[in-house]
Amino acid sequence: MTREATALAPAPARRGVATLTEQLVEPLSRLRTEVDRLFDDFPVRFPAFTFGRLGMTLPVPAVEMTETAKSYKISVEVPGMDAADIEVSVDDDMLVISGEKKEEREESEEGYSFSERSYGAFERRIELPSAAIADDIKAKVRKGVLQITLPKTAKAAKAKRKVAVEAA
Repeated sequence: MTREATALAPAPARRGVATLTEQLVEPLSRLRTEVDRLFDDFPVRFPAFTFGRLGMTLPVPAVEMTETAKSYKISVEVPGMDAADIEVSVDDDMLVISGEKKEEREESEEGYSFSERSYGAFERRIELPSAAIADDIKAKVRKGVLQITLPKTAKAAKAKRKVAVEAA
């Protein structure tokens, strides 16, 4: 074909049916757009907890709960916080963990000055297990981890039993 004939040739027709890849990607693309919109609309003044110099802001610190024969153990990540910055209380059947992190840093050198302040408050509510003894809860913080121990009632410690699983 000559150059003129190529210019006049019709463009290849687009298929009417989307490929499998296009069918899979399109809903995910719409979902991502909706999630981005949700976070864009999220209130700016939502209580935040900032972790160090990364500038990563989370509404609540990470929590892990495990169970032993005699107690429930809760670990809460609170980097850079002291015991005085954290409050643990019981409100009806809820364990309330709250605190405020205040971090200030200043550097000064010849012809250079840097000041950074970050503040963030958090509150986490965890429903107390019915077998927990609320009056004997203990909490301590060490190396950025808050450890909370909720002892179980004697009846709850004995009530646990293994159930046999049969093949169908």
